[in-house]
Amino acid sequence: MKGFVPTPEATVDAMVTRLFRTRPPRKGARLLDPGCGHGAFIEGVLRWCRRHNAPKPEIVGIELDSEKIRETRRRLQEESGVILIGGDFLTMRLESFDYIVGNPPYVAIEELSLEERARYRREFDTARGRLDLYLLFWERALRLLRPDGRLVFITPEKFTYVETARPLREIFSRFQVEEIFLAPENTFPGLTTYPTITTVVNRMPSKPTVVETREGKRKSVRLPTGSGSWQPVIQGSLELAGTRTLEDLAVRVSCGVATGADEMFVLVTTTLPSDLKRLSYPTLAGRELRLGKPLPEPRWRMLMPYDQQGRLLPEEHLAALGEYLNQPEVKTRLEARTCVQRKPWYAFHETPQLSEILRPKLLCKDVTPEPFFWIDRQGEIVPRHSVYYVVPQVPDLLDPLADFLNSAEVRSWLRSHCQRAASGFLRVQSSVLKKLPVPDNLGGLVRSRAVEV
Repeated sequence: MKGFVPTPEATVDAMVTRLFRTRPPRKGARLLDPGCGHGAFIEGVLRWCRRHNAPKPEIVGIELDSEKIRETRRRLQEESGVILIGGDFLTMRLESFDYIVGNPPYVAIEELSLEERARYRREFDTARGRLDLYLLFWERALRLLRPDGRLVFITPEKFTYVETARPLREIFSRFQVEEIFLAPENTFPGLTTYPTITTVVNRMPSKPTVVETREGKRKSVRLPTGSGSWQPVIQGSLELAGTRTLEDLAVRVSCGVATGADEMFVLVTTTLPSDLKRLSYPTLAGRELRLGKPLPEPRWRMLMPYDQQGRLLPEEHLAALGEYLNQPEVKTRLEARTCVQRKPWYAFHETPQLSEILRPKLLCKDVTPEPFFWIDRQGEIVPRHSVYYVVPQVPDLLDPLADFLNSAEVRSWLRSHCQRAASGFLRVQSSVLKKLPVPDNLGGLVRSRAVEV
């Protein structure tokens, strides 16, 4: 199956222990592994039953990969009560189960065919936005869980906070999420997935959820109802005072410009001919922003086939830029981008909002160990897609907003709301920045300036 990642035996055993912790299997119980691969979880269940002298449930394993299902059948052919089915768990008809355990495949939308995307969007509430297959596995498994049935999955932790998983969190509000164990980063050797083992019971939530952090701390929390992010309660977020958000004070909060071919559009300033320099803007990438250092002087410039309002220039008006872009090696690279299926061959991957970008603003790295914001006072820098930018409604906000965003309180808030990247880094996103509560006195600066005008 696409997205298959073998689960280490120690992790399998820990998950099976959680599955049966308060409800050992009874005779006639039914258990499902919806993406059984080579049968690691099936063998884990059999080990647990032998070790505890417990009745073996009827075990159903489903696997799309025909080679894996053949191998698993061969290895488990002596085990009675084990049914192995080749096929797509998401589309086949199935009865309900007392237990479900497994490691759903991680398959991003880009790896799915157009036909698969269309079918899943018709049939699953969780198939929204930039869907991942493991979200659909969650939804289907929860539907198949009998009353008081237990489910244990290991998945990336992202479902607890990303926008795409809002429909899934809405579904979870009708289940008792018993435990969330933030498993060690090295659970899957060679992969950085921030895995999470989640134990769910099919009954309305009535008790707190036990959270165990990667540092070994345990606490009980009440998960938010509805589709909101769980991260603040899982991480223990510091609440910020304020009736308004950063989005309310900004003209724009966004990721920087994505050209789809920076190696062609971004050139070193010192090597840029004067006729091209006039058609470019200074630019910065996230790797150039260093914590604790001033905003660096840009060493690169972004060639810009757009006017200052962000409108794509006609090809005949590109002048020297047109001559450069029409060079065979440059044009061939630009025409190879996916965006040219819907745009002119020399357009950027995303249209730059230059009327807003070319204003005084705040900049921050998209991936960083600590969030930090720099001021672009002149508003001349065009941030690349590895930089986020915040354009305040009035220039008077630049300094007080930078002081606020770089405060210890805001850093704590962002650490508990942002997505995790590799090696303990944070991934800053506009959806999180926009929701950042801001003090009422900062909102007052916007109102007072409006009155003056």
